[in-house]
Amino acid sequence: MTTARAKPRKPRSTSPTAGPPASAVEPALALLDPSRRPVVPDVKDGYLDLLGQEDPTGAHPGQRLMLSGTLALIYERLWRPLGGRLLMGASGPRMRDEHSIALGMLEISSTDRVLDVGCGPGNFTRSFARVAGDGMVVGLDASRMMLARAVQETDAGNVAYLRGDASTLPFSDASFDAICCFAALYLIERPMRAVDEIARVLAPGGRVALLSSCDRGPLPTTITSPIVRAFTGVRIFGRDELTRALTARGLTVVQQRVSGLAQFVGARKPG
Repeated sequence: MTTARAKPRKPRSTSPTAGPPASAVEPALALLDPSRRPVVPDVKDGYLDLLGQEDPTGAHPGQRLMLSGTLALIYERLWRPLGGRLLMGASGPRMRDEHSIALGMLEISSTDRVLDVGCGPGNFTRSFARVAGDGMVVGLDASRMMLARAVQETDAGNVAYLRGDASTLPFSDASFDAICCFAALYLIERPMRAVDEIARVLAPGGRVALLSSCDRGPLPTTITSPIVRAFTGVRIFGRDELTRALTARGLTVVQQRVSGLAQFVGARKPG
């Protein structure tokens, strides 16, 4: 038997320029596994820091770059759109299209709890907040610089940002109705462990939206991925690798769209 979960109230924003209010973190604390809940929450920078001195980012150049303050400044308006063009080609979806694809896959309602894994500067997190209304949107990333930028760019009262590890999500089981991980999974040090965690914290009936890499070359992924990962930290996923992984974890894949060297994958947990 499943117990009905109370939806968090939407905290009010107190300042349009200072980021989300500190009170927005309080509903996010309630979603944490009791064993991971800090006695004294560290929210001095506008986000809840659950890592402290721990750094799960990885040592490869592409992974370390995500910690850069300079990249955080240009990520949303320059780096991410350019990266999308390189991955998906000139005819692939633009950033506005990507937001529409994510929202279509997630089917967010006005009372949903939404998790944005690898949220970066919060560009997708803010889109979800506009739809979630009286729900709760949590953006999680391991980069202090990205989260600082996200806090600066966000004034919605239903958003909280957390610094955490995508491979060991700090939340209780079945905490979220919708989970997004766009343009981040291929840089996570343990991506399949992150998929495990996404499946674990997704509630029955919940939806997942992924945007990641896709091998389209003549060589098998077992050859291309280790080479690319060694130099950049980027993992190249086989065309069916993510869909198989989601199915193996009890989710039903409802959509896969391949565009250039990228793939959009949508899935749902039965419930």
